[in-house]
Amino acid sequence: MLNRFSKWIQGQESESFPLDLDKIPSHIAIIMDGNGRWARKRGLPRVAGHRAGMRTVREITRAASDLGVKYLTLYAFSTENWKRPKDEVEFLMRLPQEYLLTELEELIEQNVQVRMLGKQEQLPNDTLDAVYQAQERTKENTGLILNFALNYGSRDELLHAIQQIASEAQSGNLNPEDITAQALNRFLYTAGMPDPDLLIRTSGELRLSNFMLWQLAYAEMFFCEVLWPDFSKEEFYKAISEYQHRNRRYGAL
Repeated sequence: MLNRFSKWIQGQESESFPLDLDKIPSHIAIIMDGNGRWARKRGLPRVAGHRAGMRTVREITRAASDLGVKYLTLYAFSTENWKRPKDEVEFLMRLPQEYLLTELEELIEQNVQVRMLGKQEQLPNDTLDAVYQAQERTKENTGLILNFALNYGSRDELLHAIQQIASEAQSGNLNPEDITAQALNRFLYTAGMPDPDLLIRTSGELRLSNFMLWQLAYAEMFFCEVLWPDFSKEEFYKAISEYQHRNRRYGAL
């Protein structure tokens, strides 16, 4: 059914994607892809695409918060991204500082809580300091939880969790028969969070790229051709609208 917010969306956007607020995904994960191609199409350096992508982060975070999404996880920098050119990596490491410097007060006003998923090793101190400050200043907020997957790799996350479980078992604190899916969840970066209901990937690529391999087991997936800097609020509504029209059976008939 249409509710007041979906009618407002229909009135505000050039194309309508009516949403049912009772069926908003609790956790949305996004692989933000296409910044480099966006810049190349315009004859700009790749870093220009990353900066444009940061503006999209701002817009989609606001939209998710307004819709009542509880968790938004953004794949910001993977463990494989260190292989990119040094100047690009250095720029990407400055982006969290730049984003949080300009957006933190609004995030606080919107009751958004900032978290980071990933390995802290290798990350520059300035980047970590900006993230720590944002986490500290928003830790009491009770609205949208905004996860930045930074220096994140799912295989690395799973290996770390398995090592922790092995250590617990070796020390006698965990019996082998107690090693369940729930036990593994406790050692993941996403401990205490629900698995994503919806994965969005932009730019036309059809792969997970080492992102939340365990957590995405039953997520609905939405792939679109739009490059991340061009991914608008309307495209976000479109992805959620499609999600709401799917029948999630979790392996059942």
